[in-house]
Amino acid sequence: MVRDLGSFPRPVLAALAAAERLLTRRAGASVVLADPEDLGGSVRSVVARARVARNPFSLPRTLVVKHYLTPPEPDRPDPFHYEVASCQLFTALPAESRPSPALLAHDPQARLLVLEDLGRSSTLADKLFGPDAASAQRTLVSWARALGRMQAATAGRENDFGALLRRLGERAWRDPMAEDARAAFAEVPSLLSTELGVHASAAAGAEARETARLLGGTRYRAFSPSDTCPDNNLVTSRGVRFVDFEWGCFRDVALDAAYFRVPFPGCEASFALPPGMAESMLEAWRNEIAAVWPDLDESGRLEQRLLDAQLLWVWLCTWTMLPRIHERDELVGADPTRTPRISTALAHYWRQLAVAAQDGRPATAELGHAVAAALAARFPDSPNRLPVYPAFRSVA
Repeated sequence: MVRDLGSFPRPVLAALAAAERLLTRRAGASVVLADPEDLGGSVRSVVARARVARNPFSLPRTLVVKHYLTPPEPDRPDPFHYEVASCQLFTALPAESRPSPALLAHDPQARLLVLEDLGRSSTLADKLFGPDAASAQRTLVSWARALGRMQAATAGRENDFGALLRRLGERAWRDPMAEDARAAFAEVPSLLSTELGVHASAAAGAEARETARLLGGTRYRAFSPSDTCPDNNLVTSRGVRFVDFEWGCFRDVALDAAYFRVPFPGCEASFALPPGMAESMLEAWRNEIAAVWPDLDESGRLEQRLLDAQLLWVWLCTWTMLPRIHERDELVGADPTRTPRISTALAHYWRQLAVAAQDGRPATAELGHAVAAALAARFPDSPNRLPVYPAFRSVA
């Protein structure tokens, strides 16, 4: 039985009890966990840290348990399977290349993972919303470097990932954003017309649809966590490490690298970066992937792919967020101290896209200026500029 339970929530206790049973079966002797610590999770899962109080074999001193609370949706990919396959893929990598906690054990029936404990680390969100601009800057560069290192380490391992998923019962897998992105290409023009009175020209629609090539089988595919919001990046002594792979997939590396220009699109913590930050992040990322994809070290080739990815993300964010302001402007997320207004975020995305697209995507540049102006006119009380992350505001 789990010791020192105190008054912890029942889901945390249930997760640790399931972990005790799993580890005891594996060891052939009783494993006891103690001192539970609730690490949060989501509506689908609970995550907790525990101390290994009785250890009949070489378990670490502490470990992390993730317990999925809900069954999979019928005829839908199971996020538990994707998380297990992602962790198995990473655990097979050399420790120095591993971008995530190692998987110690898992139980498909209990929908449970037992993971390496990376310690009481802060997150990228903690740094971005903290008081130290220099620390936030270093962490963003470290995050970009870790992203590139993960992509380089997983390049060419797509078939391995597919095999791991099939062993778990998934017949096929796909990028979870691909279907939404194609819906965005079809529906954003009418959304812009209905909500903002902005006409998206046929040329702008064609320029957007051309970016769909990033969603297919390109030469530049590697693993992506899909959900790389700041809360899902731990700042450890070994650099930034990624957690939460419920929608892990393989896709074109430019789609994640575009986060340097559209910071964490669609996440609640989606603010602007200070001048020069995106360039520093891009350079750190390029240094990690250059040996695997040397042709992406050509600035012209890379620039076009990053612009395509930026354009795709802006259309996708517009598709997901613009319908929410049909009657009134809303916050991107629930916490007013950690999230901007939708109109401010979208106007920033489109304004930045217009600048980036002025050479080579003229219809997109024209549309970007029109959308930003229409959002400012409809919501005149909303901030007309997306502020930088709080860590940088004292030096902005």
